[in-house]
Amino acid sequence: MAREIVLDTETTGFDPKTGDRLIEVGCIEIQDLLPTGRTFHRFVNPERLIPPDAIRVHGITDDKVKDAPKFHEIADDLIEFIGDAPMIAHNAAFDRNFIDFEYKLCGRPITGEARWIDTLKLAQSRFPGMPNSLDALCKRFKVSLVERTLHGALIDARLLAEVYLELRGGKERVLDLSSSPVAGRSAGVAVPTAAYGPRPQPLALRSSPEEQAAHIAFLAKALKDRALWEAYGVRVEEEAA
Repeated sequence: MAREIVLDTETTGFDPKTGDRLIEVGCIEIQDLLPTGRTFHRFVNPERLIPPDAIRVHGITDDKVKDAPKFHEIADDLIEFIGDAPMIAHNAAFDRNFIDFEYKLCGRPITGEARWIDTLKLAQSRFPGMPNSLDALCKRFKVSLVERTLHGALIDARLLAEVYLELRGGKERVLDLSSSPVAGRSAGVAVPTAAYGPRPQPLALRSSPEEQAAHIAFLAKALKDRALWEAYGVRVEEEAA
């Protein structure tokens, strides 16, 4: 694990090839499946009008972005923030198409598909046949949607970061049952080992002498390796004799 960027965009529509443009981008930095607190968020002037249908989804109006920078003015800051980290998005092809389209327009290198991790595909693999929208995954993982009345790039990136950590087991790494001693330490949590002394008052036997004798006879006849029982003080051969 290393540095990753969870990213979300808001746009004027569905396809940059038909004239739609990016109007908001939000990024959350995570390191080793833990949020670092660093974020990147910008509104962008799309240099065109925003359709009413899009406004109903994200609430971003023409007035809200008329004085925002154009994409070429924020491109270098975005590239610097992302660095060479993988990018995580829900239905990643959508966000990648817009980011790469904007990069092309302003002469920056495109990201390319190989750098993207699609949480929709991760969710479909884990929950086949179930609803796997971001809202559905938030409800499934009990991620609060109380602050989200409309779609927003930074809000959705924060939600997606929590969902991604759940999909990757990031929040529960201390529960890793791996035999590797590194598993508990990877989350920076020391896992104590419990030590128990002898029981102050031994429990009374609940089997009769006849049942105990029958059990010993069975062990002597059926078992080849008696080491487990002998570790508990049961001398099979002596008892059976």
